[in-house]
Formats: sequence, C-alpha cells, structure tokens
Amino acid sequence: MREYKILTDSTTDLSPQLVAQTGVTVLPMTYTIGEKSYRNDPEETDLSSGDFYDMLRGGAMSTTSQINVETFREVAGKMARDGFDVLYVGFSSGLSGTFNSARIAFEDLSAEYPEHKFLAVDSLCASMGEGLLVYHAAQQQKAGRSIEETARWLEENKLHLAHWFTVDDLNHLKRGGRVSGAAAFFGTMLNIKPVLHVDDAGHLIPMEKVRGRKASLDALVAHMEKDAVDPASQTVFISHGDCHADAEYVADLVREKFGTQDIRIHSIGPVIGSHSGPGTVALFYLGRTRG
Repeated sequence: MREYKILTDSTTDLSPQLVAQTGVTVLPMTYTIGEKSYRNDPEETDLSSGDFYDMLRGGAMSTTSQINVETFREVAGKMARDGFDVLYVGFSSGLSGTFNSARIAFEDLSAEYPEHKFLAVDSLCASMGEGLLVYHAAQQQKAGRSIEETARWLEENKLHLAHWFTVDDLNHLKRGGRVSGAAAFFGTMLNIKPVLHVDDAGHLIPMEKVRGRKASLDALVAHMEKDAVDPASQTVFISHGDCHADAEYVADLVREKFGTQDIRIHSIGPVIGSHSGPGTVALFYLGRTRG
C-alpha cells in the first residue's frame, strides 16, 4: 500500500499547530482588498487576523479567488513524483469553484501518473467544518487506513458534520446576497441576529432569527443539544471572526452541557471572513444529520 498525502485548502481555517499536528498540506487561497492581493496561508500569513477584521470594520471590501487548475497540477504532481498518492479534501463546491479545479487537475494527473491514485472528496463544508473533516481524515490516516478507506469514511460521514453560524453584522451577508438590503437594515435596527447552517448541498442557508447576541450564541449550542452524537467524547471546533471571548462563551456552554473536553478554537481566515464579516461565531461537531 503506497503512502498518501492529504491535501486541502486554507478555507479549513486550521491553526498552524493543527496543520503541523495533522501533517496535511494546505493550499493558500488569495483575497484582494483595494489594489492589493494577499495569500491566506495558515503558516505564513500576509495580514494578521486582527488587522484584516479592523480593515473590514473600517469599511474595506475584500474579494476572494479560487485555486486554479495549474496550482493543483503543480502541487499534487510533485507529491506523485515524490512517491505519494494524493487525497484532496476540498472546500464546498456549493460555495466555490475550487473543488472543480482539483477535479480537472486530478483527471490530467491520473493520465500522467497512472500508477498513482488521485482522489478528491467534496467536503460540502466550510471554515472549520471543512477543517474538522480534514482533522478526521488525518486521524483515519494515522490509524493505518488506506487512501480508499479514508476517502470512503469521509464520503459516509461528511453529511453528519454539522455547521451552525451566527453573524453580528447583517451587512456582510447582504453583500453576499444572503439577506436583502431591507432585511439587513431592519434587522440591524431591531438587533436581530440570524442563525445559519451549511446544508447537505454545501450552501450557506439562514435557518432562524433571534434577538440579541447572547441568544444567537445560545442557539448554536441548542442545535448541538438536539443532534450531536455522543458529544462528550467528540472533538469540537469553534471558529470566530475576531471575537474570541464570544467563541470562549460558546466553548464554556458546550463543556457545561455535554462534558466535552476536546474543543479547538481558531479565527476565521480572510477568505471565509470576507463573506461572513467580523463578529461571526461558528460551531462544528458530528451529528445525526447536519440539522
């Protein structure tokens, strides 16, 4: 059985520590503010998380770019030349064309290196939901599972990876077409906070509206209470848009309600953060369904 590398992209929002711990290879995506483009690289960032969110708070607009076919060819091709098969776990095809770039590249590479396996799994996940799926892939690999076995586990479990988000500023969702201008205006006036999730097609979907920040954070944990499978023994991920105290509040609730010990918190990177904005908090865990 040939060894394999796990490849993913920086929309996983994994910390540098988790990247090192899992041994995965992360392809950086890019984002542009004004005339300047930046790399969203977890290990060598061009712009700190705090500076990025301060720019958004100051009115800056950030646009993002997907990873192209040639980048996948170059990186996965080198892995093959180094003697490895490649398993790519990609950003949701419901939110980006990046997964399709990988698929095209892998078709070419399979013809060029027929003795190697190039497998691509559409995570249908975002942010640390994708990151949590990659984390589980790395655990499967460390347990000695083959590339096919790990890919099969991912396909069987990805729709159990629950994503629950809330945002503090509706205007960022308005820019992305998730809510109307009127809904953003009146929602802001009335202190309405949406609770959203990523559905089975990998799309970000508004699910409910609550009044007040604390209620929206409580709602994330309430959804986990309805659907989580054996939450005390799970690894749970929480990501946030430059609001660490709110993420810690959610983590404390999860510990209190379920006895969960393994909770990892990290900031939402600029690619996801360009669309969700500062003040976003997201909770990720394995459930009976995605909700």
